[in-house]
Amino acid sequence: MLELSILGFLAAGPLPGHELRRRITHLTGYSRPVSDGTLYPAINRLTKAGLIQRRPAPEAGGGRYVLNLTDAGREDMLRRLREPAEHELTDFPRWFTILAFLSLLPDLADQHAVLRRRLAFLEESASFFYDGETPLRAEEVADPYRRGMLLTARATSQAERAWIRESLGQDAPEPGPTRAPHTSSPLDASAS
Repeated sequence: MLELSILGFLAAGPLPGHELRRRITHLTGYSRPVSDGTLYPAINRLTKAGLIQRRPAPEAGGGRYVLNLTDAGREDMLRRLREPAEHELTDFPRWFTILAFLSLLPDLADQHAVLRRRLAFLEESASFFYDGETPLRAEEVADPYRRGMLLTARATSQAERAWIRESLGQDAPEPGPTRAPHTSSPLDASAS
């Protein structure tokens, strides 16, 4: 997702490396800061692949450069947005990276196809905790902290599903029985 973030931010225009790192850090949050040791190898990979270019920044003087997205880089970014891997739709931080740049897809139908895939994932029944193969609902968990996790996950999932349906122009479904939250990581939980 670091590479998608680099391509996505460069789609708006050239940036120096330090500004790119600042924007990525704001997107991913300070709990997941992007170090130079992570960012610059990714920049080098993308440069070698012809997806971005480094150009000297004459106004900055000695050794400074700006990064530019190439046409091949734009196509690669659009492909990554149009066809995210399953784990990129189910892992909350990865999903947020896709969501941050999804509007760069020029075709609304492509944007909606990605949202429908996320919605399908959110509507599956799952939980952080199970009784055998049965996902447990918050009301079935005695531990107050685990119950808090499940209630928070449920609220987050309900809000996201409502937003996706609104974005797709769908009516919300009739209220029904509450299912257990679906999660793929502690940061990604949903509830029906």
